[in-house]
Amino acid sequence: MTIEQIQQEINDEFSIYEDWMDKYSYLIELGNDLPELDAKDKNDQYVIKGCQSRVWLLPEMKDGKLYFRGESDAVIVKGLVALLLRVVSGRTPDEILGSDLHFVDDIGLKQHLSPTRSNGLVAMIKQIKLYAVAYKKISE
Repeated sequence: MTIEQIQQEINDEFSIYEDWMDKYSYLIELGNDLPELDAKDKNDQYVIKGCQSRVWLLPEMKDGKLYFRGESDAVIVKGLVALLLRVVSGRTPDEILGSDLHFVDDIGLKQHLSPTRSNGLVAMIKQIKLYAVAYKKISE
């Protein structure tokens, strides 16, 4: 599946729910399904600056593709991490850099997040793109 197809799939999943409490519940469920990071991985090297909650994103390059693991100490943010990783993990740096991660707007999430959570989401996306730039340079 392409990044675009996965974003459409997420959009379809969220469109099932009309009520925002149900959407938040689904988001929390997604976060609960995210594998926990080892305590050693929850360090300042991987923490995302600009998030109100603590968020860790760990990149790993395998066979020309970037794979991410992540976690947060806040349940809704952990769900956001799960969605982001679903879209970008297992992609080439070029795919990540060329993508427009619009699913957040499509499902109406951006306007239902607090300003600090919204800023944190932007910080996560920015960090993912920075990892993609760095790993692209390494592999050239």
